[in-house]
Amino acid sequence: MNPPSSTSISSNAPEAVTPLRSFRENWGWFATAGVTLLMLYFLGPIMTPFVVGGVIAYLGNPVCDRLEHHGVPRGLSVALVFLVFFAVLITALVLVVPVLQDQIVQLAQNIPDWLKWVQDVGLPQLHVRLPAGLRLDAGGLRDALTKNWSQAGSIAGEVLARIGHSTPALLGFLADLLLIPIVTFYLMRDWELMLKRVDQLIPPRLRGHTEEFAREIDSVLSALIRGQLLVMIALALIYGIGLWITGLKVALLIGLFAGLVSFIPYMGFATGFLLAVVTTLVQDQEILALLPVVIVFAVGMVLENAVLTPLLVGNRIGLHPVAVIFALLAGGQLLGFSGVLVALPVAAICAVGARHARKRWLRSPLYWGRGKPVENDATTDAATTVVPPI
Repeated sequence: MNPPSSTSISSNAPEAVTPLRSFRENWGWFATAGVTLLMLYFLGPIMTPFVVGGVIAYLGNPVCDRLEHHGVPRGLSVALVFLVFFAVLITALVLVVPVLQDQIVQLAQNIPDWLKWVQDVGLPQLHVRLPAGLRLDAGGLRDALTKNWSQAGSIAGEVLARIGHSTPALLGFLADLLLIPIVTFYLMRDWELMLKRVDQLIPPRLRGHTEEFAREIDSVLSALIRGQLLVMIALALIYGIGLWITGLKVALLIGLFAGLVSFIPYMGFATGFLLAVVTTLVQDQEILALLPVVIVFAVGMVLENAVLTPLLVGNRIGLHPVAVIFALLAGGQLLGFSGVLVALPVAAICAVGARHARKRWLRSPLYWGRGKPVENDATTDAATTVVPPI
């Protein structure tokens, strides 16, 4: 019996799978993924209720799982979590909105005093002079409006036209508010089913690594979303109560704003401090009155960096402050407000992917050249200090 020829052996050998061949065989799936991403980009303006609903469902799902583990049916556990969450939210709004309303009324009532301070104190210190005959008070503004009535009329008409054009946007905002609880309920109810459907789509050969990757992403996202929300609430209370103790009339407004903006590194501190300084100068017109404001924001910043963020968020996210700012700007540029909402979670996921890619790179033959690649993760960090043989 003759041995098989080299030609027959080479014809039976499996052809090497190259990236180009893989793309030719699966181009339809790549095209589907590209079209899906393109659709999400163009549907960005309507994604807000779904993003917010998804975040709330993600936060409430562990509680539903615990209730279901103790024998509560899934539907009933979802209904309980849903009702408790929105009951707490509505109660908070009922308690906070009247106080905010009072402070907004005080703000409006103090506008004449603020304009007088700007005219008599602020602008002279900056060596800025108003046009002759113009005064920043009710009478002066009324006289200026009378003298320039034709221009004021055209400006008023433009303002009214803009308000008319903004009516659809207002209706869309109200529709989004109504959609959020509906989307939240159904996503929370079918969360486990959706996860199983997604798990079925993962190729079996990749399932082990994908599940490890998903667990790490879940750990990062839970630390980010839950922790950052608690940090924002804590900072709003610290700044609001602290400024209220100093006697600032609009303390709650400034504290709430500074707390909500604090998900951007140092932005909540900077904007809140600037608003508090200007408001204090206008209200008290004394430099020494700024000392309590400085103390409040100094204490808030120390607590945020030394206590709140390490305790509630931890160091598991691995996002540099500059990366956070870039992610927020990029999300807003691509998807508007929806992009801002998903920017940090997406950036956190990218950070997890970057860490996994770094481990693979430090074990790759391309990194080591003709040297021996690292075999396990335990020596991955050491690989950066070992010079491979040439």
